[in-house]
Amino acid sequence: QVQLVESGGGLVQAGDSLKLSCVASGRSVSTSGMGWFRQAPGKGRDSVAAINWRGDSTYYADSVKGRFTISRDNAKATVYLQMSSLKPEDAAVYYCAATRPGRTVVVVKEYEYSYWGQGTQVTVSS
Repeated sequence: QVQLVESGGGLVQAGDSLKLSCVASGRSVSTSGMGWFRQAPGKGRDSVAAINWRGDSTYYADSVKGRFTISRDNAKATVYLQMSSLKPEDAAVYYCAATRPGRTVVVVKEYEYSYWGQGTQVTVSS
């Protein structure tokens, strides 16, 4: 089993930056695809960014391209989401997710992720 714990959320103003972290424990995620999703009140959970096992291939939702950066440090079993130029519409609960080990590619679809964190709240005031 894999446990994922997100941190770094909070209340910021529009235009500010925030960096989310997700630390994995239990089974290794070094060969897993990792991703960040978000869910705003009353809406479904959407993919924000994803990264392959080596960190050299990434995916971004159109709404965050050029503003968000996903990265990972396998030695620390941690994946990050650097968020810049935040907008009120970025406000949501952000979830970290990991695929099963060996699923090394960039994974975008929610159903392909096997492990989920509990989420961290990001609030952006205008």
